[in-house]
Amino acid sequence: MTDHALRLLRQDRRLAELAAVPFDFDLDRAAHGHVEEVRLASGGPLETVAGDDTGGTYFVCADGSVLYADSEGAAGIVGSSADEALELVIGLPGWRGYTRLSPDDGEEKILACVAETEDEIRECYGIDEERAELRTALGFPERSPIELVDRLRAALLRTEPDFVLLNADEGCAYDRLGPAGPPLWEPVLAAGRADLARLREGDPTAWHEVAEDPVRRRLTLRAAQFDRAEGDLELLRHLLRHETRSSMTDELRLAAVLVGLHGDTGDLPLLLEVRETDFDTACGLGGMPEPGASADELRQWARELDESMFGTDPADEPVSTWTDLARDQGMTDLARVTLIRELDSIVMDQSRLRRPGAPRPLATAPLSGLAQDFEELGDLPQALRAQRLYAALQETAWDRASARHTLARLEREAGRLPQALDSLAAVRDALATPGDDSLRHWQRVNLGRFIAEEHYRLTLALADAGRSEEARALLTAADAVLGELSENAAKGVRELAERTAARVREVD
Repeated sequence: MTDHALRLLRQDRRLAELAAVPFDFDLDRAAHGHVEEVRLASGGPLETVAGDDTGGTYFVCADGSVLYADSEGAAGIVGSSADEALELVIGLPGWRGYTRLSPDDGEEKILACVAETEDEIRECYGIDEERAELRTALGFPERSPIELVDRLRAALLRTEPDFVLLNADEGCAYDRLGPAGPPLWEPVLAAGRADLARLREGDPTAWHEVAEDPVRRRLTLRAAQFDRAEGDLELLRHLLRHETRSSMTDELRLAAVLVGLHGDTGDLPLLLEVRETDFDTACGLGGMPEPGASADELRQWARELDESMFGTDPADEPVSTWTDLARDQGMTDLARVTLIRELDSIVMDQSRLRRPGAPRPLATAPLSGLAQDFEELGDLPQALRAQRLYAALQETAWDRASARHTLARLEREAGRLPQALDSLAAVRDALATPGDDSLRHWQRVNLGRFIAEEHYRLTLALADAGRSEEARALLTAADAVLGELSENAAKGVRELAERTAARVREVD
């Protein structure tokens, strides 16, 4: 498929007018753009090619796919090319009402839905002769509504993760137009399921390769968590022995649990050896039965851990389990999109941060974790969204100063120097008028050193950007912070302070 039909519309005014009315694919509306500034989460380019009378917009993406965004905050792929999208909107002028239809609905329901919509359109416009004229002129075959609805569904299912649309200013994602698609754990766990099947077949190459690869090993253990079989004990022992190389991971604990659930007391020496790998592992596998324990005691220990931390339903796992495993497999966009939607849900409903039975304070750690995840993915705009909300929700002076310090660093790294200046000013305000005693020792601890260092780093960035007046002012503030630090805390900052002062003098 190509953009041949789109080029014909651009060259022939009569065809362009037919596409606009009654098929609501209006090339002239492209000049007005979308109702708000948008961008793809993946960072790919977008070309506005048409709009409709509801405020919706058609965009062409880098690979030629056409993304439709409505004015209410939903978007989805409607064709792998401009031609395919045009064939859809001409063949199904009411397509926006069919995004939830699937083959499971049956031909009778689909045809009735299409007929009802098109009859409503015919009350205002003619569509049959116009559709025939456009199909002939653009070289489109006549396809049944059933086939076109199937094509629409297949296109919409391709939207995530590569074509997720964001509000350019706020960074929040558009809702998914059409079917939800598979849950995150399905694509993430696919390779692990395949490796588990190979291990069960006794493939010696797989036994070596999976055990030696940390990511494949973790995925296979997760696959075994949700697909448990009596004959898996030997392969679980094998994976458990090798997972000790990674120290205390969730998957090491999982492997110990899965082995323990079999209740073979002959595994106690192995489990105890694993527990003593290092201090973290000994803590993580605490409560393990000692030598001489019964099979029931071993099963009881494993069952309690399983019920509190694992289980057999992948939908019950924290989303971070799957985003971490997605990142480990290079599924970066899939992880990013999932994390963006997780952040959006918290932004829209902060009650998600409330602990059960404890209305205050909010448990804000998930926001800090999201900021860190986005930073590791290289997505500073989303990291800033998460950190900004995290900082705004902190209640103690220590937490406010620490969160604003991190926010200033992210803003500096993103090139948002004025915002970073404001954040550091808020840090100094917290130090000067804390309102509680949580910061009474800030001059002696790492937080004080980190705050001073960020002041100097931002001063350097301002100097390098030619903002000499702001650099001089911040240097004065940085020296004041440094002057309050204890001798021990100030040691690691003085070299940076001297280098920064020299750079500011050089710019002046």
